[in-house]
Amino acid sequence: MANRTVEVVFDRIPQTVEEFTSLPQASQTSEFDVAALTVIALSVYPKDKEQSLAMLNVLRGPRPLSEMEKQFIRDRFMDSDYVPRSFFKGATPENDYTVDAPYTIVVEDNPYSYEQEGYAKLFLKSGGADSLRNVQLRLAKDGKWYLWDQMLLGGIRQPESSNPWA
Repeated sequence: MANRTVEVVFDRIPQTVEEFTSLPQASQTSEFDVAALTVIALSVYPKDKEQSLAMLNVLRGPRPLSEMEKQFIRDRFMDSDYVPRSFFKGATPENDYTVDAPYTIVVEDNPYSYEQEGYAKLFLKSGGADSLRNVQLRLAKDGKWYLWDQMLLGGIRQPESSNPWA
């Protein structure tokens, strides 16, 4: 059960937590869906911080974001709002990390993804990074996968439109 690649497709990016929870992937029965939903929630942050954090808290279930985690997210967005968009298939520095609907997020596992029982560590490709970024998920008693940790907001290559050296 390793080395799977799943493409999770969204027709639109929800703007409210209500729209977010109405997505078919929001059932949280697939760890791949929850990893992709993490990108969707983070991509809302530049437009509406509160809705984005509410979406992330849905994904976190019984373990909401701490103040420190909220501050970490806020800090990551101070210099760049394009990092979450870089996870959409086809988003690159050359096109300013802009893609049209449908929005596809590619999520992978590997032989080590399920080493710890009840957890999954999945990997996503950013069009602006050379290495995969990961999301850790936890399976709860209710059969749903919840966001445990994410390493998606690290620095990536600037969009060409904002890079004077490109």
